[in-house]
Amino acid sequence: MTMLPLWKTAVAACAFTIAFAHGAMALEKKPFEAAAFKASQEAGHAILVDVYAPWCPTCRAQRKVLDGLKDNAAYKDITIYEVDFDTQTDALRMFGARTQSTLIAFKGAKETGRSAGETKQAAIEALLQSTLK
Repeated sequence: MTMLPLWKTAVAACAFTIAFAHGAMALEKKPFEAAAFKASQEAGHAILVDVYAPWCPTCRAQRKVLDGLKDNAAYKDITIYEVDFDTQTDALRMFGARTQSTLIAFKGAKETGRSAGETKQAAIEALLQSTLK
């Protein structure tokens, strides 16, 4: 018996574990890009737009709630597009977002809910769940 088959088995097992663990994560975060967002809408995906500023304590509290939900399989199909409040002024106008810490939910092209400054987990989960209907 050679070590090569055992080595191949170990590599395959590691690759499967990494792929499975990554695939199981919910709430995938992506930087906002208009074309990618539009493609997600056209495909009918569940989307959360997170208008975020790194200096904003409310945004950090929202991020903590969202990070706490990333292992929840119920939200595995939701993509979060992060809009930088300080630099992405075109996106702010597009969404009509006037303040950082704005969360906007979509199911495809339809807006299903919006909140500004909300940090309660139950309210953020209700917003997430609106994207799945």
